[in-house]
Amino acid sequence: MKFSIIIPVKEINDYIRTAMPHYKNMEFDDYEILIFPDHVDDAVANEDVFKALGDKVRIIPSGETGPAEKRDMALEYAKGEYIAFIDDDAYPAAQWLTKAYELLQGSDVGAVGGPAVTAPEDDIWQQASGKTYESKLCSAGYTYRYIPEPRRDVDDLPSVNLIVKADLFREIGGYDSNYYPGEDTKLCLDIVNTGHRIIYDPEILVYHHRRRMFKAHLKQATNYAKHRGYFAKVLPQTSRKFAYFVPSLFVLGLILGPILAIFFPFIWYIYGGVLALYFVLLALSIHKPGSFSVWILTMAGIFTTHVGYGIRFVQGLLSKELLR
Repeated sequence: MKFSIIIPVKEINDYIRTAMPHYKNMEFDDYEILIFPDHVDDAVANEDVFKALGDKVRIIPSGETGPAEKRDMALEYAKGEYIAFIDDDAYPAAQWLTKAYELLQGSDVGAVGGPAVTAPEDDIWQQASGKTYESKLCSAGYTYRYIPEPRRDVDDLPSVNLIVKADLFREIGGYDSNYYPGEDTKLCLDIVNTGHRIIYDPEILVYHHRRRMFKAHLKQATNYAKHRGYFAKVLPQTSRKFAYFVPSLFVLGLILGPILAIFFPFIWYIYGGVLALYFVLLALSIHKPGSFSVWILTMAGIFTTHVGYGIRFVQGLLSKELLR
């Protein structure tokens, strides 16, 4: 067995049902799919969408536990040489495992991954969420996680599209389940610290259903921000980077500008000019918006993401611990 595909999920849902035919259509056929819901009954396990893949699919109840713990169940159940992590709300492109297998043959390669592109069938609220992440103004140098960009070595990839050599995963001891979200950052750091490379390649591609604007999107983005702020303190090798601090500096400027302008009125001109420039850059940074509605929603999404991220990053930075 070459690949064990690991899908943690709270319960079997429509996303995972619609994803199954995409696995069946992959070019690479030597794989198993392990799905870990909290609970499962015979009626679900015998649904046609799973039976169509035959013995390639195993649905294994994990009990009520978190995604990191479910992914660690690969240590017990996975039979493959490589462990491919993907989320229940994502599905693979046809060449996903083909390209991964090619790159994993390198002896110095510990893991590979690629972009999680917004699923084309998502509605405009989800598309706006995806466009927010795709913007250079929002994701800075990390847009390769959301749109295909040239191959490179990286030190951190999200577990929606991360494929690790099984022996190395076992050597490391799996994920650190104390952190969620953010357990993938810790795993990638452990991989790099063993001296192995992590390769990003645009052909190792999955499609990801985004959270809808604004509540669900911001909840996800700000949860990541809080954990990134904490990691900037405890895992500086991969998380103490200037780009992660920029939203907090932006929020600080939003607050301090009007206060300082009370005492120094000329600051209003600077404040207004900087904000005008920001919104011009914001409007120009949106990657292929497609429609005016998505463009407007994305502009609002980037601004609210900057503010929410900036506040929660500081919260994480000031936290003494960040355990679930």
